[in-house]
Amino acid sequence: MGYRIVVAGATGNVGREMLNILAEREFPLDDIAVVASSRSQGDEVDFGETGRKLKVQNIEHFDPTGWDMALFAIGSEGTKIHAPRFAAAGCTVIDNSSLYRMDPDVPLIVPEVNPDAIAGYTKRNIIANPNCSTAQMVVALKPLHDFAKIKRVVVATYQSVSGAGKAGMDELFEQSRNIFVGDSAEAKKFTKQIAFNVIPHIDSFLDDGSTKEEWKMVVETKKILDPKIKVTATCVRVPVFVGHSEAINIEFENEISADQAQKILREAPGVMLVDKREDGGYVTPVECVGEYATFISRVREDSTVENGLSLWCVSDNLRKGAALNAVQIAELLGRRYLNKGD
Repeated sequence: MGYRIVVAGATGNVGREMLNILAEREFPLDDIAVVASSRSQGDEVDFGETGRKLKVQNIEHFDPTGWDMALFAIGSEGTKIHAPRFAAAGCTVIDNSSLYRMDPDVPLIVPEVNPDAIAGYTKRNIIANPNCSTAQMVVALKPLHDFAKIKRVVVATYQSVSGAGKAGMDELFEQSRNIFVGDSAEAKKFTKQIAFNVIPHIDSFLDDGSTKEEWKMVVETKKILDPKIKVTATCVRVPVFVGHSEAINIEFENEISADQAQKILREAPGVMLVDKREDGGYVTPVECVGEYATFISRVREDSTVENGLSLWCVSDNLRKGAALNAVQIAELLGRRYLNKGD
């Protein structure tokens, strides 16, 4: 016996990736529906590489009664309207937007990090998926925190344009092409030219000078991992199509060596350690695309602080940062609470 699953936002980058991953992981399904806005009604999307085509329905008219779970990738505005409606109908919502992440009655879940927190889903029948940059970082931090207790994290991100959706990917492509032929590279989606450039600005600015993306990394890490951890982030958009990278500096309460950290990370769930101290002995965004793992490289001790480490963290942001994590939450929810698909 399987589940009846809805994918909302099925025509977008993350929604399509959700369908790919459901198919790849052979998620136990009795039925699947794909919904989106009225603009996409009647379009067809692929159910991974199964050869099956799914017809998109209008979310406005979709009745969620009798469906088990809905994976939402429709942004905060649409989620505000439809998530409570789906949840009230008994369909558990796993939401990829930022709307519910800091709601105390909604668990914010990374299955490798805080699976037990999913028990709180019954309060609202909604589960939140974290920000893409937070998700990969906490997968790397969790096993190290368990061993030596993290005090402080300083992270600089190198985030791909796919984090800004199809429009971001199109802009990088078009600007790159235009520059090569001598045309202007006008910025539309981003605040400045993204081709052959980096932009230290993701999401809106806050009163303290940080951006909302940086704020998300701080508060989400505290909610998922430990409220006592101090986090400061600088989030940067880079001219990469898919795959977020992070340079992470960590200060621990207890002693931990680079060798110990490597051994811990080698065994950690969701982590792939690729750390050879030689040319090319590390992972870059190009190599992580299409992979499930969060890749860790360049693990080394930081001599400027007591019990400090630095490392490089790379992951496919459309997968672990969004779609894969949502499907893993669905798998966890099914195993622990819905008791189907065995």
